[in-house]
Amino acid sequence: MSKHSPDADVAFISALAELLNKNDLTELSVKREYGDDDSLEVRVVKKANIVTTHVAAPAPAYAPPPVSMAAAAHVGGVVVSDDPAQHPGAVTSPMVGTCYLAAEPGATPFITIGATVAEGQTVLIIEAMKTMNHIPAPRAGVVKRILVDDGTPVEYGAPLMIIE
Repeated sequence: MSKHSPDADVAFISALAELLNKNDLTELSVKREYGDDDSLEVRVVKKANIVTTHVAAPAPAYAPPPVSMAAAAHVGGVVVSDDPAQHPGAVTSPMVGTCYLAAEPGATPFITIGATVAEGQTVLIIEAMKTMNHIPAPRAGVVKRILVDDGTPVEYGAPLMIIE
């Protein structure tokens, strides 16, 4: 059983976050050993605007804009939003992690725009805590948009693609 306090861990993580901001760092990773079978691994990352250049990008990285009722349009009595997360065919991230569109670097992507997918087919992988989680298509359909780039971090609930 652990002999350290969870409150001490919270204080330690808060101190790391403060250190990150104070020294203008973007990432900090620390492993704290408490004993033979007891340790705490912490990775604190500050989200930064990263500009990347793509030779042939299938779709731009997605950063959801705030959607207000003023930004939504009414079409045939239905509210239509520019926010892909509100699209009925949106596939959202079930976890926080790093998104990969192929099984390994340089491999053929699981899906492409215009591809037909079956329900349960792997459409991408999200790496979380060094575990590769295969994300299945929640429904059968055609991939209309891919909203993430290979290797980009994703948040819980972030839209990943549109399947209609």
